[in-house]
Amino acid sequence: MGVLNVTPDSFSDGGLFADEADAVAHGARMADDGADIVDIGGESTRPGAGPIAVDEELRRVLPVIEGLRASRPDLVLSIDTRHSPVATEAVAAGASIVNDISGGHDPAMMQLVKDAAAGLVLMHMQGDPRTMQVEPHYDDVVAEVHEFLRERVEAAVFAGIASEYLCVDPGIGFGKNLEHNLALLRAVERLGDLDAAVMVGASRKRFIGALTEVEDPAARVEGSIAAAVLSVGHGADAVRVHDVGETVRALRVADAIVRDGA
Repeated sequence: MGVLNVTPDSFSDGGLFADEADAVAHGARMADDGADIVDIGGESTRPGAGPIAVDEELRRVLPVIEGLRASRPDLVLSIDTRHSPVATEAVAAGASIVNDISGGHDPAMMQLVKDAAAGLVLMHMQGDPRTMQVEPHYDDVVAEVHEFLRERVEAAVFAGIASEYLCVDPGIGFGKNLEHNLALLRAVERLGDLDAAVMVGASRKRFIGALTEVEDPAARVEGSIAAAVLSVGHGADAVRVHDVGETVRALRVADAIVRDGA
């Protein structure tokens, strides 16, 4: 899954693709580089970020969805939003997956996903973007995230969404410190019993900067690739990344090595 932020203030590439034409071109490049899905987001959820108006979020994402749908009709598009009105219009415009950082807590989100037969990514987050990195605490981060995601999958199935349309995401960097993130990445296999696909989004996150002493998020390519390859090796079905071409090539090599020895 390639990340396409059409925001002025996202943590790693805010403003780079705020122009509709630039965003559509970048989405097409990611597809050419091997992205199976392009995930379009119009609201920054970086630590400390506040919400934006639904109308503004729609103004940012709809032209990009429409542009990519017109230029790449076979490309799978995802809308990265926690707001059901945005998801509703994005799905109508051509997105077929909703990537919801709130874990599907809005019943209207569940309903629209069911009615549209869309995919749904359920992510774990402690708190909200404004507060999530203010001393996050867990007694057992792996057990607590696993239980949260189990409950959200159960809620989605109860709402009428078939499990094959569901994906869970442990929410790396969303209300977690360095040790929390590392513990979750070591335990990706634990999420495999939730009757849903598993996605990991560690690309360019702050913990990679802390481990590599790289301040610029865009320069955290090697660390991001390491996290993606190891996540897939531990059972992730999808990885959400900024550097698509580099990650795809690394995964091809890792996959060839593993398969040859299987």
